[in-house]
Parts: sequence; C-alpha cells; structure tokens
Amino acid sequence: MDSQYGTEPPSIAAHFARQVRSSPERIAVRGEDAELTYRELDRRSDHLARQLQDRGVAPGDVVALDADRRAATVVALLGILKAGAAYLALERRYPAERRRLILADSGAAAVLTRDDLDAIPEGPAPEPVATGPDDVAYIAYTSGSTGVPKGVRVPHRAVLRLVVGADFLTLGPDDVVLHYAPVAFDASTLEIWGPLLNGARLDVAPERELAIGELTKHISHAGITVLWLTAGLFQQVVEYGLDDLGGVRVLLAGGDVLSPPHVNQALAALPGLTLVNGYGPTENTTFTCCHTVTAPVEGPVPIGRPIRGTGVRVLDAGLRPVPDGEVGELYATGDGLALDYLGNPEETARAFLPDPFDDRPGARMYRTGDLVSRRADGVLDYHGRADRQVKIRGFRIEPGEIEAALAARGDIDGAAVVAQPGPDGGKHLVAFVTGRGGARPATLTVRRELGEVLPSYAVPSHIRVVEALPLTANGKVDRAALAADRSPARPELNAAYRAPAPGIEAAVAQLWSDHLGIDGIGADDDFFELGGHSLVGVRITTDLEREYGVQISPVTFYLAPTPAGLAAAVVQAGGAR
Repeated sequence: MDSQYGTEPPSIAAHFARQVRSSPERIAVRGEDAELTYRELDRRSDHLARQLQDRGVAPGDVVALDADRRAATVVALLGILKAGAAYLALERRYPAERRRLILADSGAAAVLTRDDLDAIPEGPAPEPVATGPDDVAYIAYTSGSTGVPKGVRVPHRAVLRLVVGADFLTLGPDDVVLHYAPVAFDASTLEIWGPLLNGARLDVAPERELAIGELTKHISHAGITVLWLTAGLFQQVVEYGLDDLGGVRVLLAGGDVLSPPHVNQALAALPGLTLVNGYGPTENTTFTCCHTVTAPVEGPVPIGRPIRGTGVRVLDAGLRPVPDGEVGELYATGDGLALDYLGNPEETARAFLPDPFDDRPGARMYRTGDLVSRRADGVLDYHGRADRQVKIRGFRIEPGEIEAALAARGDIDGAAVVAQPGPDGGKHLVAFVTGRGGARPATLTVRRELGEVLPSYAVPSHIRVVEALPLTANGKVDRAALAADRSPARPELNAAYRAPAPGIEAAVAQLWSDHLGIDGIGADDDFFELGGHSLVGVRITTDLEREYGVQISPVTFYLAPTPAGLAAAVVQAGGAR
C-alpha cells in the first residue's frame, strides 16, 4: 500500500511546530504541575533539547526518562525528539532489575530523572537536526517469550500515521484529550501526540492512583471530550461512573476484548457518544483496526477495519489468503509498522516478514499472532491467539517470560503459567510449579522475588505447588487442563487465619471473596498476597461507598490492605451502621 507522506512534515516535532505557528497562545497541556500554551511548551522543550545536545546527545541516540504522569514529562518527550533522539519511558513501578536490564539493552545515552525535569535551565535554541519519517521516535519494551523483554523501535512515520489525518478520530482545537495511560504503554502515543499535533488540549490526569469516582469526576470537571480506556477500566467506568461522561464525545476502548453488555450499557446511557473499539499491537503503533459501534451488539464486538495508512492480510499457515468467513492469522502492513526489535535480528525476522503480496522493495508485514475472520463487508472479528500470549489488564504478557524466571530458581523443577478467568470477568495469571528434589517452594517468597524481576502485572496472582504438571498424549504440558483447574482455596499467606469479626469486618471479607474468587478470607489477610491488584481494589472501595456512603482512597486501602484494616477505615470515615 502507498505511504500517506509526500509534502507533509516528516517528524513529530515538525508537525508540532506547525501547531505553534498556527495558535501559539492556545493551551497545549494542563496538569497539576503546570499549564502551558503551545508557545510555552515549544520554548521549554527547546531548552531541554539544547541541554541534551550540550550533554552530548546526538541524533539517533536513546534518552530514557522517569515517565511520571505530569506536564513536565510531556515537555521532556518533545525535547528529546527535538534533539533528534528517541525516548524510552521508564515506569517507576518497574523492579530495579528490569529497569537495569532495559537501560542496558537500550544503550541509552542519557537518563532524565524527575529532578532533571524540574530544573530545566533556560538557554539558546537547540541546534537544528534533520529528523526523517523513518527515524526512531520511541522504544517500547514488551514481554518476551524467552524471559528477556523486547524493545520495539517505533519510527516517526508510524506515530504520524496514527494521529495526523486519522479516519477513526477527528481532533480539533475544541477538544480536550485525557492522558491517563502510563507513558511506557503505547496507548499514551495516541493520548499525547493526538491532541498536540492537531491543536487540541492535552489534559494530564493527576499523578496519584485514582479511584473510579475520582477519575470520572476529573473527566467531568476537566471537560474531557476524547477518552481512551483499557477494556477493564472501560468496564469499571461503565459500572460506576457513566453519569460523569456526559461531555465525552468519543470514547475509545481496547487493549483486550470488550464486554458486549457494558458496550450496550454505555450506548444506552450516552446517546451522543461515539464508541470505538480499538485493536492493535505495539509493533503496529497502538491501533491497527478500529470499529465504531453504532448499535447494540449481541455477540463479540468486532475489531473493525484497518485504519488509514494500514493494511491487513488474513492468511493460513502457508501464508495463503483465507476466504471471507474463515479463520486465519492477522498480518499488518503499512506505515504503522515498527522498524524492528532493538538488537534482536532473530525475533525481528520471525515477526516482520517480507510481504509476498506487495512487489515494492522492502515491503513487510507483521505477524500479530491473532486469529481473525473477515466479513463480506471487510469488518474483522477476533477469535483469540495463535500462540500463548495473553492480555492481563491491557498489558501484553508472554507466559514464557514468567516461566523462565521461575525456572531460574533453585527450588523449582518445573513451571507452567496460564491465564484463568476471574469473578470480575477479567483474567489473572496462575503459576503451577513442582519443587526440586521433593522440596515445597515457599510460594510467598517466590511471588515476592518474582516482583523483583518482573513488572507487577506479570507476577502471577497465585502460585500453586503440584506434585507433577499434567501432560498431553504427546508428552507436552497440558495447559488446557491447568487453565481449567481453578481452586477457590485460600493460598499460603504470612498471616495466620483469624475469623473476621461480625459486622463490617465480615462484610468486607465477604466482599473480597466475591471479587477475588477465594473462599475463607481471614480478617488479617493481605490483599496483595491474595493476588489483588488496583482494578479489583477500585471495585471493592466503590462497592463500600455504595453500601456505607464513605469514600476510601487507594492510599488508605494500600496502607492497611486487610479486611480488618479496611473495616476500620470505613468506621473511621463514619460508615458504621
């Protein structure tokens, strides 16, 4: 397919400069730490670009940064690009070992800390650099099946294809777009560059973790008109905060399969809303296909048609097109493709293949690993994965990476990690392990030490010690049997079991059981040791607010993450009955 570029500016910074010239005094970004016009954002990012150049950063280098959710981070991203470098966003939640591994793999020429971003000195304009559409804009690390994360190198043309002249979303000066996703997660590519390259306003959500009510109130008070939510967060917003979304004209949701009942509930409650199901892997820059939902759905929500600048092919195992209506593997083509996996030619060759249907030199297609079928009208339906990759709370995870971390331990002989459905409709990871030499691994220790090398979303919610892993007839681990082997039993915990006291304490413990799918939760059981995470925590505090009329902040929950502690917080807030 033809590239959409001709006389268009070739880089993100060049497109941003066009918006500065057009409307310099319009608000570009607003956050708790700053409100900047397009002119001010341009000036501050110029200062950082020059500072980086003076530190020896050259075009083509990688600059890593502590990517907190702040206006200062947006300044930094633009400054890095103006210096001709690529940015690498680091999540503060990364374990130290993963951060070290990513920094070493990326070869970052500089690392910008929070303090660096708070003290950008004024100075002369940066030296001009010639950035082209195929130069790297950012690197995003994804889970790797061998245990090592892969650095996806995304060029400027891929970002521009997503946000400039997009056919799935029109942005203009009257729009306010929420930035809520982690910068290391590629949803932020749309959230940040969509508004800034189209003259709209970027609203940066508060840094702290927000309860659902806090998030939806912010959406209402900030006048958000365009909103991107992961599938899990979309479900919670629909359940608990639709009344605050009256000003939103476009809601994009994705990162996992959308719940049809929640889609229908949103459409019924917000008749003026345009709801878009967005699908796409990091290797094809946020979105590959989009589907605008215009009527209630009865079955799975389609992933739609390819967006502008992207092509798709539905192929069989021999790379032959499959007829409409039949299931095949989805391959993506076009301007959204990443360049490669940094320093990993073998993985690059496996995933980015020569396109046999395009006779242009160098034409490629990306193997997504997703199974789809195409309707007669070109709309695609999703049918799951061709491999073992899973999505947990919108994050892409290779179970093999977790299994490799488990296998590296001296007390574990075998390990298999599977995704199981949870009571909230989402999925959670369960690791089945066998002990080495007949020993029984201490599961609490295993989970804690996994958290030192894996991001929190990749640490299994439960680790179950078994005598042997089940095998199929051909001798392979029977992962289907493990996925079906669900146990509600209370796992090994630090706290000895203590029965919850009657009243609020017992009610909180039962609420945890309902949301976590675990029986017999004790008054002193730790929420995180039980496999809880932020989305479940939000559901629990929202249910408590409904029942007792009190608001429990995420910080309060995390400081005393037991049924007894949460019950005491409810009483202290005046919710006792």
